[in-house]
Amino acid sequence: MGAVDGCVKRKVWLDPNEITEIHNANSRQNFRKLIKDGYVIRKPNKIHSRARVNKRLDAKRKGRHTGFGKRRGTREARFPSKIIWMRRMRVLRRLLKKYRESDKIDKHLYHTLYLKVKGNEFKNKRVLMEHIHKEKAEIVRAKQLQKEGEYRRARVAAKRERAAAREAEKQKKLLGESA
Repeated sequence: MGAVDGCVKRKVWLDPNEITEIHNANSRQNFRKLIKDGYVIRKPNKIHSRARVNKRLDAKRKGRHTGFGKRRGTREARFPSKIIWMRRMRVLRRLLKKYRESDKIDKHLYHTLYLKVKGNEFKNKRVLMEHIHKEKAEIVRAKQLQKEGEYRRARVAAKRERAAAREAEKQKKLLGESA
């Protein structure tokens, strides 16, 4: 059977009622005929069910069977802090890149925030986004204050000029009267 059907000895089933028929088969052709007639059958593969495994994995996904008694490696071996760090860096840098490309932040703010991200200043995306909003508000406020300051300086300068012109006018009048 192995030579004809390409399977192992233990996978072959011989019909116990047709032993003589099988015994007389002395060629491959005869044997093929026995297979065709169903006197010799290749046994089906044994089922190796994964039902129990799948059930346990489902439970594990929910967080069962992961207590101290089930742990073999150290915390670092089970989930390296480097991987946590890499994931966080990638998330935060991706956010910064997205904000820069959509012109929500300029390249200068991007650079300072990039370095702060690298320096472990933000523990997650939410904190970084809040910081960006605060920073942008601060920049707007600084610009507003600068504009107000310039306006105030210009107003004071104009007032000073007017006062100086008035003073010069007074001096001219006084000189004109005395002469």
